[in-house]
Amino acid sequence: MAMVKNKSVGSIVFNIINYSFFALVIVACVLPVWHVFCASFSDAGWVLNQSGIIWRIEGFNFNGYQLVFANPSIWTGYMNTLIYVFGCTAIGMFLTVLAAYALSRKDFLWANPFMFIISFTMLFSGGIVPTYILVTQTLHMFDSRWALIIPNCMSAFYLILVRTALQNVPKSLEESAMLDGAGRFTILFKIMLPLIKATLATVILYYVIGNWNAWFNAMIYLRARDKYPLQLILKDILVTATDTTNADTSIFNSSADNGDSVLYKQLIKYCTIMVSTVPMFIFYPFIQKYFESGVMIGAIKG
Repeated sequence: MAMVKNKSVGSIVFNIINYSFFALVIVACVLPVWHVFCASFSDAGWVLNQSGIIWRIEGFNFNGYQLVFANPSIWTGYMNTLIYVFGCTAIGMFLTVLAAYALSRKDFLWANPFMFIISFTMLFSGGIVPTYILVTQTLHMFDSRWALIIPNCMSAFYLILVRTALQNVPKSLEESAMLDGAGRFTILFKIMLPLIKATLATVILYYVIGNWNAWFNAMIYLRARDKYPLQLILKDILVTATDTTNADTSIFNSSADNGDSVLYKQLIKYCTIMVSTVPMFIFYPFIQKYFESGVMIGAIKG
């Protein structure tokens, strides 16, 4: 019969403090989402008069979402965001995998100097102004969708994760494949990548979330509103009162019971936040099971 060990007082106190701390972290993460969720389905007048946290749904209705989806900017923003996310993720993963494979091979003579240069960029960068000059004047990508795709395709951190994971694959597998006549691309895509799919799924998650939430580069490089990503549309609604009044609140005219635009402005903000975040809530559970193991495999070499 297994003996039950009595926990010390220090261990019990530590567990109480630890659980209490992480419970507060969970509340701090969940509470804003619950606040926005309840507000988005509540009556516009009631929401406008609230000053604190909204704990419940009052006057359940879909008026806010009807107004949001009546705005063509939302649909255009969705389409543009999907283009940017898919473009950055697809091109970025292809380049990251190829570079990581080359730099993970011990027979690559310049692997260490290249890794030093790549790692150096994680600590020091040229800054916003040189990057802006490079993208607009050298690459001529101003007001182009490529300005949001090409500069975001590669990340030194993601490259290091994939490189470390590839280094952990047994060398004997590659040697056996070479003896059977397999080439480098066959070894990489048919043998090595299936073995590090957890790391690849984690990096894909990083690419998707990073590009889905990006808006700053779009604000700098884009001028045509029909190229704005969803997050920049959301930023205009939440922050820029002038844009909200002159552009985005034109959706009120399409609703028969819209009422005053000021009345619905607060409700529109909450609904837009929910519309922009729900896709990530749906996408994350499919990748979450790979997340922990992928980070550990890509971060620890043993």
